[in-house]
Amino acid sequence: MTSIGNTEERFGVVAILLHWSMALLIIGLAALGLYMVTLPDVGFNTKKIMLILYHKEVGLLVLVLLAARLAWRLTHVLPQLAAHLPDWQKIAARFVHLCFYALMFALPMTGWLMSSAAGIPVSFFGLFTLPDFLPHDDYLFQRLIDIHKWFAFALIPFLCVHVGAALMHHFVLKDDTLRRMLP
Repeated sequence: MTSIGNTEERFGVVAILLHWSMALLIIGLAALGLYMVTLPDVGFNTKKIMLILYHKEVGLLVLVLLAARLAWRLTHVLPQLAAHLPDWQKIAARFVHLCFYALMFALPMTGWLMSSAAGIPVSFFGLFTLPDFLPHDDYLFQRLIDIHKWFAFALIPFLCVHVGAALMHHFVLKDDTLRRMLP
């Protein structure tokens, strides 16, 4: 049975729940984002507006979960990487994880800043409205769209590398790397 907290050998229930819920949300946000940009901006496109609102709210949920995940990671032991890995793979694994954390922070923040620059309030599931960080500025709004888009495009190869490495560990190297993150 998996413990609540992490051990030197494996992740605990809290870390596993945070990992997999964030993974599903982020993959869903990426898919939704890619779909939304194919919808026309012409006129009052109610479907696109609703999808953008859902995208923003779920993006903020990822930011909240990221804060919880960072707090958990900083206050609990991190299981050791597989001992047989060469140093370059250990460094690559840490690099990919650090990039994930940076992008999981940067994407919702640029989305929030985009909304601020557009003068569009950001609601967190109708519970409260976030403050605007920027004054209304159409030029800045367009630049933030570009930045947000490129951060999202940067996330996709990291996701592919991460999933590919996990599958390689499981099916080729046959070590416990993937099993440590499963319930």
